[in-house]
Amino acid sequence: MTEALRDQFGRSIEYLRISVTDRCNFRCLYCMPAGGLQWLPKAEILTYEEIAEAVGQLAPLGLRRLRITGGEPTIRPDLQQLVAQLRAVPGIEDIALSTNGVRLEALGPELRAAGLDRVNISADSLRADRIAAISRRNLGFDPVRAATAAEQCGLDPIKINVVVMRGVNDDEVEDFARLTIDHPWHVRFIELMPVGDMRELTWEHVVPSDEVLARIRRLGALEPSAGPARGNGPAAYYALPGARGSVGVITPMTHTYCGSCNRVRLTADGRLRTCLFGDHEVDLRTPLRGGEPLEPYFRRALAEKPREHALLQMKVGGLKALSQVGG
Repeated sequence: MTEALRDQFGRSIEYLRISVTDRCNFRCLYCMPAGGLQWLPKAEILTYEEIAEAVGQLAPLGLRRLRITGGEPTIRPDLQQLVAQLRAVPGIEDIALSTNGVRLEALGPELRAAGLDRVNISADSLRADRIAAISRRNLGFDPVRAATAAEQCGLDPIKINVVVMRGVNDDEVEDFARLTIDHPWHVRFIELMPVGDMRELTWEHVVPSDEVLARIRRLGALEPSAGPARGNGPAAYYALPGARGSVGVITPMTHTYCGSCNRVRLTADGRLRTCLFGDHEVDLRTPLRGGEPLEPYFRRALAEKPREHALLQMKVGGLKALSQVGG
């Protein structure tokens, strides 16, 4: 029997986040510089077939859950082809997508048909003018419409991720929380992570999760909730009285959750990153393209996976922007 995938601290690794592109149709304040970045050359980006091959080699070792990220993954052409290839890998139980939601209405049905299970939508405002200001793009995005479209095509659970920024969008916390009363959606409030070149936003813009929950309690008593049936990850969930959905908080700044980390990340150019904000990476593209087995490289990476990130010490593992690794 193949030995289960565990890191040096005994944490079981069953979850891989796969970045399929470093590009995005947004330039969100906390995620990417206004002028973009120096994009990866096409030849350096893994093909869908290479990604599927990597997953096919890792699944027998205990890999069970996948998340497709970017940049913005839906701007890479024919994404449904990758979903179908990943769905065909024996042992893979769950495939999720993280997206800004702009193209979800158009692509949701075919992604679902290809085998996508669920979706996380990044939405930092419910106001059109503010969405345009935060994303620095005016693409007519409506998060409620996008989430409704995802629900209608059978994606479940639907999570809406809100990065809370003091003085930018923190006055909308209650409005987002109200969505969970009438909709079976899970709204997660994420503490801002000041990273790399994103120095327009600093510690002064961080809103602690305890303050977020205090604001939501103005709407009613909060009870601990199991949250969505799948993919709870690092969030702690609560529910308002009679709500169909839940609210969650993700706390990388005030309460780290590294002790239960079960994930690693595959960058668009084929590097295995064992911690979002760590320095440690292992090149999988070279052995993959050279026809070598990936298991030794993967196990070596896990043996060096750090205990926790050093974000509180403002060490971000060389990241210039969160968009480089898909969060």
